[in-house]
Amino acid sequence: MPYESSSPPTPSVLNELRSGTRTLHVALEKRLPFFSDSLDLQRYTRLLAAYYGFYQAMENRLEHSTLIPPGFDLHARLKTRALVQDLRALNISPRSLSLCPALPQLGSEASVLGVLYVLEGATLGGNILRKQIAERLGLQAHDGCAFLYVYGEATGRYWKSFLDFLCAVPLDARARDEAVKAACSTFSCFEQWLERQEVLL
Repeated sequence: MPYESSSPPTPSVLNELRSGTRTLHVALEKRLPFFSDSLDLQRYTRLLAAYYGFYQAMENRLEHSTLIPPGFDLHARLKTRALVQDLRALNISPRSLSLCPALPQLGSEASVLGVLYVLEGATLGGNILRKQIAERLGLQAHDGCAFLYVYGEATGRYWKSFLDFLCAVPLDARARDEAVKAACSTFSCFEQWLERQEVLL
């Protein structure tokens, strides 16, 4: 861990991220069709294609950013390749898909952490969605559901290690505010993109 301190890490940044994004998080969850009676294989495929358009653009920006906090293994957390695997299994060419043009700004390490908080949290929630897709559509990781189970049985451990990392980074009040704003922007950009792709309820 690159950020070591003699005192226990404060969870304030986590609390601020949770409270600051709660409204946006709940609003988006209500509009996602994973638990809708209208969800069929065609709609699921369109949803994954929209996810790809956002994740490919967002992860590409992260990969080219010089603001990734020291010691954070970004490449172990990338999820676009799982989306590519799913889309190909569902006979969709990723090269034919549009990419999201409006993304949250990465102006500091704190803003990067805010974005990562949303992406990693979505991966944790994906484990629940994976079970729903398996029951409804009969898909597993090898034939269209790799993205929702990208960390496999290590999902909980990956989430905990991310939170440990997040809470160990020394962030002052201004930096915490930057993290929350970036997290909120991530939710907003993602929802607006999904809206444009007409995949939300």
